[in-house]
Amino acid sequence: METTTLQARIDNPAFLVPGALEALQSLHKGIQRTGLDPKLLELMNLRASQINGCGVCALQHPKIARKLGETDDRLLAVSAWRDAPFFTDAERAALALTEAATRMSDAADPVPDEIWDEAARHYDDQELAGLVTAIASINVWNRLNVATRQVAGAEW
Repeated sequence: METTTLQARIDNPAFLVPGALEALQSLHKGIQRTGLDPKLLELMNLRASQINGCGVCALQHPKIARKLGETDDRLLAVSAWRDAPFFTDAERAALALTEAATRMSDAADPVPDEIWDEAARHYDDQELAGLVTAIASINVWNRLNVATRQVAGAEW
């Protein structure tokens, strides 16, 4: 099997733009203070990264999730969460919201009321704000990595 040598176009923009990394880290700390389960956030990060084709994040977030105690079954099934028995209704609502808010250009009503209302059934306003902010944050990282062809497994 032949492997292709991959190379990033430039260093990650979060490291090149003054203050960007600190801003993204501050956003992450704010999300953590909402009280959302860190394992849930990692599942959401993984799902958005799968959708966006971000190899860096698709490799990194399962590693973080495992350190938090997440199981391989759940990590391997997150791309097919609708058909896997491993997820709670609350996690399913968060994953549905993640998919909808990540694929915004794929539908006329990107986050329909039924998806929002199901998430609101499981999470209070601060948690919902945390979910939406977490989705926005991982999508920022995915776009920075994919646009500049950051290499999965490369150390920054």
